Amino acid sequence: MSGAISTSKHVMRVGKLVPQNSALLLCDVQERFRPLVHRMETVITTSQYLTSVAKELSIPTVGSQQYTKVFGPTVTDCFANGQKGIDETPIFEKKLFSMLTPETKQHLDELNKQSFLLVGIEAHVCVQQTCLDLLEMGKDVHIIVDGVSSQQPFDLQIALQRMSNAGAYLTTAQSAVFMLMQSAEHENFKAISKLTIEHMKLPNEFNDPLKDM
Repeated sequence: MSGAISTSKHVMRVGKLVPQNSALLLCDVQERFRPLVHRMETVITTSQYLTSVAKELSIPTVGSQQYTKVFGPTVTDCFANGQKGIDETPIFEKKLFSMLTPETKQHLDELNKQSFLLVGIEAHVCVQQTCLDLLEMGKDVHIIVDGVSSQQPFDLQIALQRMSNAGAYLTTAQSAVFMLMQSAEHENFKAISKLTIEHMKLPNEFNDPLKDM
């Protein structure tokens, strides 16, 4: 055996986000759940913030609706331009809990993205199963923790742990957005900073437990 030393390096995957290789997934943010889900209004405002940023950065948004006949349409407030935003977005009907129905999976394959930002409900069911399916496909999954929830807070807490343990990245909407830009010299920095300022003016219910710390 020769004494040659291998120069190959193991490249660590750390979950960096770049716009050209990313997509935003909007999971089942539907009208029927609006009064039922824990901190749902923040999930909705965070969804609108991210769909607006995605539009600025030309990041595709893909949505799903669970059994629309029962749970209703996607909440129009998930988009700054309301129903027009919904009409412009591919939203797939499903009964499967995961977003990755054959139709949606085909669409994602055509997009050919490596990184997925995931928002929606419920964290312990549809969001979690979508996350695990994407991880099995070798994708990077970024769970936007101020953009996902469940009816029961404990279900949300355990789901976040479960997804993190499986290899998903837990992050906040604002952290993900600034990682996507990388620099204040980004051509969309001013527009996205304005969106961020407006978003920060809105109540973020996920901050409430931290106020007493």
